[in-house]
Amino acid sequence: MSAQPSIRRILVNLVAFQLGWLACVLGGAHQLPWLGVGVVVLVAALHLATSPERGSEARLLVLIALMGALWDGLLARFGFLVYPSGMLLPWLAPVWIIAIWVAFATTLNVSLAWLQGRWYLAFTIGALGAPLAYYAGAKLGGVHFPDPVVALAVLGGGWSFLMPASLALAARLARTATAHDTTERLVTEEGTDA
Repeated sequence: MSAQPSIRRILVNLVAFQLGWLACVLGGAHQLPWLGVGVVVLVAALHLATSPERGSEARLLVLIALMGALWDGLLARFGFLVYPSGMLLPWLAPVWIIAIWVAFATTLNVSLAWLQGRWYLAFTIGALGAPLAYYAGAKLGGVHFPDPVVALAVLGGGWSFLMPASLALAARLARTATAHDTTERLVTEEGTDA
């Protein structure tokens, strides 16, 4: 993996994620689903502009967005969650939820990088933290739980896997990018030595 991010970058990443999350939830709650998407586009652009490994980070954002689109889409499709706006297809998460997943992906190698390799902690944070985030979203009007106990249990169970899986994917993509950069540098050095 690349060098650890600076404290400044971690703080900017945390604040950007929180702003993106809040814009998405409030936009979704007030029939303005594209508002949060616009904010997250800015969050992702800032993230990629400050990332030392833009290519692998861009791939990570896309893969996590796809995972989230399917996961939250399934939860909505099976009636665990009801979203007030932004559903384009019945089996796909609302656009603003997909944007939250993109914002989440920006944290995996920055403000959540400390969790990589700490799988039990990632499991626990996923199992407890995600239901709390969805619950907060419900209190703001971004989601409704027909059966809150079941919905929160399903969310906790799913996120106990999704959090470690997301971190593992982020670490793998970062390692691949670092290995590629090292190989490219060695080839360049050999070419100049000849």
